[in-house]
Parts: sequence; C-alpha cells; structure tokens
Amino acid sequence: MSTDSRPAGVALPTDKELVMRVIPMPADVNANGDIFGGWVMAQVDLAGAVLPARLVQGRMATVAVNQFVFKQPVRVGDLLSFYAEIVRIGRTSITVNVEVYAQHLSTQHDVVKVTEATLTYVATDAQGKPRPVPRPA
Repeated sequence: MSTDSRPAGVALPTDKELVMRVIPMPADVNANGDIFGGWVMAQVDLAGAVLPARLVQGRMATVAVNQFVFKQPVRVGDLLSFYAEIVRIGRTSITVNVEVYAQHLSTQHDVVKVTEATLTYVATDAQGKPRPVPRPA
C-alpha cells in the first residue's frame, strides 16, 4: 500500500512520445523537502527540446515558456517520465507540449501527472539569429 498522499490512477500517455526519464535525488530538494520547481523546469526544457532537435538539424534556443503548471509535488526517488508532442511548426520556431508523470518507485503502478508545459524553440544560425526550420522532403 502506498503512503503517498497524491491522487493516483492516471495512465501513462500512449499518444505522445516518451522523450526522457529521470529520478530526482536529495540534492534537488527545496526547503519543504519536495523537488525544487526550478529543477523540474530545467528537466522539462531538456525534454521539450528532444523532438524539435530532430527537425531543426542544428542550433536552437528556447524562446518562450508559454505555459507551465505544477499540478503535484515531485518527491525524491520518483521516476519521472517526460512525454512530448509537437503542436506547431512555424517558419523559424517549433512549439511543444510536455507532460511529466511521476511513479513512486515502491509502487510503480501508481502514476500521477505532476507537471505540464508548453515551450517554444527557435532554430538559430551560428550567430544566434533565427533561421528557417528545415522542411521534410
């Protein structure tokens, strides 16, 4: 039986791509003993960049965090799964939705969505100026 007070019963997505998994460690906690929100944000930025990186074929930068919602606290030892999907491809930018799910290691069948975010990345040239996103042939 789980001692975790977070709601459970959520299933991992099947309509988005798993782009990253990570386990937060004690060095990542805030003063309340939960995982620091800034650490979660950094991981979401990394996960969100995976799908655009395949299309951009070169340098890119995060230009906007359009939305970021912390739904539940993240705890030390949770297995975090980051799922992403591209929602828009512009001339120089790509917008991605990222959803983060936590599984407590002792009860991996209990899944809870902890974070969701929308980020925009822009393709850049060597001087950091926007450039067109290559289009698939």
